[in-house]
Amino acid sequence: MDMAEQRKERLENLLHLARIARGMSRAQLARSLGRDPTKLLPESGNPKLDYVVALAEVLEWPVGDVVEAVWHGGANPASTPAPGATFDSIREQIAEAVQKAQYHRVVSLSKQMFEVAKTNDERAHALIREAAGWDGLGRYARTLECARNGLQLGPISLRLRLVMQATLANAQYTLWDLTPALGTAEVLARWYEQNPPTKSFDWKRVAYVHYIRGHTHRRLMAMEPENRNWHLARAAEDLGKAIELYEKLAVELDDDSLRGIANTCRMGLIEIDVEAGRRDAAEATDFILAKLGEIAPKLATMPGDWIESYGWASIFGSEIAARDLQGRDRQHKMVAFMNHALVVADRLDNWSMRERVFTMQFGMHLSAVEATGLDLDYTIDERERSMITATMGRFPCFRSTGWKILETAKVVAGRS
Repeated sequence: MDMAEQRKERLENLLHLARIARGMSRAQLARSLGRDPTKLLPESGNPKLDYVVALAEVLEWPVGDVVEAVWHGGANPASTPAPGATFDSIREQIAEAVQKAQYHRVVSLSKQMFEVAKTNDERAHALIREAAGWDGLGRYARTLECARNGLQLGPISLRLRLVMQATLANAQYTLWDLTPALGTAEVLARWYEQNPPTKSFDWKRVAYVHYIRGHTHRRLMAMEPENRNWHLARAAEDLGKAIELYEKLAVELDDDSLRGIANTCRMGLIEIDVEAGRRDAAEATDFILAKLGEIAPKLATMPGDWIESYGWASIFGSEIAARDLQGRDRQHKMVAFMNHALVVADRLDNWSMRERVFTMQFGMHLSAVEATGLDLDYTIDERERSMITATMGRFPCFRSTGWKILETAKVVAGRS
């Protein structure tokens, strides 16, 4: 059966499901889809957008889920394990892929691990690894999906459930769902306070919870001005604790990647110190730019967590410049920071960093328009337009900004 026939068969199954779920006759379903009852199923295996949207409304499914069901169904070649592959052999391959920041490969291998898993704990472990792969790619809606699926598996070990809950909190944080993220992180932090781990490896989970809670407070300081000082204090406390734990664990576990995560926290603390008045904004941004200049030639060979830490340092620097600098210094530094962030985002294929850059670039343009009173062109090239469109699909919070960019920007030839 060719691909078109497979899609038609999946469409037919969805139509049957819609009729049963909604108790519709064939004629009623046809009216809902805007079709002739005798031609309910499109002749080709490529239904038009209006048909897919209408079917999604009947099924009460997200449009993306209908597209996934029609075009991919339950089969995914990437999830088919190689002959003789075992849970442990795939785990070793995943560890190697993580070290090399090959996050697409991490996702593919994790799906294979899920297929060979024999227990709920093994399935949960595979979903945690898959979530880590999506996290590395900045695809946090998929990370969130993995965490939810893992927590719905049924009974799993306490340790894995705690890891899954932390994964959930981090995905919520990255998607700017900050109140649930803070709540989940608070529950986990209190649990670990009352039940400290007995093994060094498990202290990574405690460090991770402080990382999530600290960065959530860091974002909330701007979102909740009435609680700004409280968020600043809590962010500093949590990020400081995360640095302490990650640095200690890097020695105990001989794992330099943990220092990379500590570096993300350290760079976040710079933003906190500026906002708390403990550090000058111009000096702080100069310091971050100097660090970015030092590591730029090394990006091709650095471990993934170290690369990511400097991508986020670029974002933190941009945020400091946007809030606390003025005039040419502000503009010059924001452009430099955003260029650095895009290099890292492309190196890691990280969509979360792209979302931050596109949002800040457009914000900088709007500020310039407001300050000058001029109708300044906002220009993007074809690649940027594609990236912005893809980012809109990955981050619901970015969609309104993305539409404004696409509707107002002037598209120019590719930039050198």
